Amino acid sequence: MNWKRVLYIVFVVAVAAISGLSGVAVGGAIVYSTTHGQQPVAQPSLAVPQSSQDSPAHLEVRTTDIETAITQTVEKVSPAVVTVVGVIPGQETFFGRTPDQQVSGSGVIISEDGYIVTNNHVVENTTKVSIVLANGKSLSARVVNTDPYADLAVLKAEGEMPAVAVFGNSDALKPGETVIAIGSPLGEFKNTVTVGVVSATGRTLDTGKGYQMEDLIQTDAAINQGNSGGPLVNLNGEVIGINTMIVRGSGFSGVVAEGLGFAIPSNTVRLISEQIIAKGYFARPYLGIRWQAVYPALAKRYDLDAEWGAYVSEVLPGTPADKGGLQRGDIIVRVGDYPINEEHSFVNALFSYQPNDEVEIEVVRDGKHIILNVALGETHMK
Repeated sequence: MNWKRVLYIVFVVAVAAISGLSGVAVGGAIVYSTTHGQQPVAQPSLAVPQSSQDSPAHLEVRTTDIETAITQTVEKVSPAVVTVVGVIPGQETFFGRTPDQQVSGSGVIISEDGYIVTNNHVVENTTKVSIVLANGKSLSARVVNTDPYADLAVLKAEGEMPAVAVFGNSDALKPGETVIAIGSPLGEFKNTVTVGVVSATGRTLDTGKGYQMEDLIQTDAAINQGNSGGPLVNLNGEVIGINTMIVRGSGFSGVVAEGLGFAIPSNTVRLISEQIIAKGYFARPYLGIRWQAVYPALAKRYDLDAEWGAYVSEVLPGTPADKGGLQRGDIIVRVGDYPINEEHSFVNALFSYQPNDEVEIEVVRDGKHIILNVALGETHMK
């Protein structure tokens, strides 16, 4: 045994005790391991908490505070969360009429008058809609209107509302912020609560319908079928998103992903729902053409003059496109400030503007680039 080394360690510990710093690693002092006869191993010095705020007891208090905030938020918001139940009528087939289909999702009450926000895909093609409150009471409802491009719908329920949710500012969200999803997965497990974080903001997903859903909130809070239309809530008890979809992975690679949920930002939800409530619809800009998306593979196959764009197959008479000079066979390659490419579809570029805006539209016609000025019209779901 190296007695000089042992005496040195005892000396260091004694000095530390006298200085009131017992247990503190000083100046990168070396800690030795003698377990099982191992050779001394140098360890990095450790910074010791200098205040009680960093003590394990305080960390436990902070964890308890978060848990309390979650439970208080759930108690506050849950009464405003509803289960949406719709009926899609059966279809006539060669073998007879198919049975009516019942579909369900989630929603959230946004006014004392009984207005409720949910997803468009929850109520799409339904002929009858009702809601089930958190206490189990069922109320009749109707679809006021929808905006399929944002996957939002506004319902109006009859009866007394138990609670009203409040919108928060989704622009202030930051990755890592704790969020809570509340909804009715599978339509059976009503007012299920899951907790996660904001994984990212500003996400874009291709819908497969010629446009992309933009500026989505990504979260790892568990979202399942039936959660659609339910709120994503922050710890202030504010709705900062409406849950809309999950991504399980790529069907081509066979890779399955978990914790990839997406929500429509509350600022978008508020804008669209308030206009639907006030006007009965949400207006989108209207051009007045029939078109087909152009992409590199298609352009190469048909020897087109642009790799990306919107091929105009028909210009409807009397529309903004007709008045603005668009012609059949034109390839639209830019709408205003947005070139049409892999990142910006034609629909997303168009929807970056408002009805009655006058925008430049760049087209390729007979191999030449032409600039047209078009005053956009207005369209909406009736």
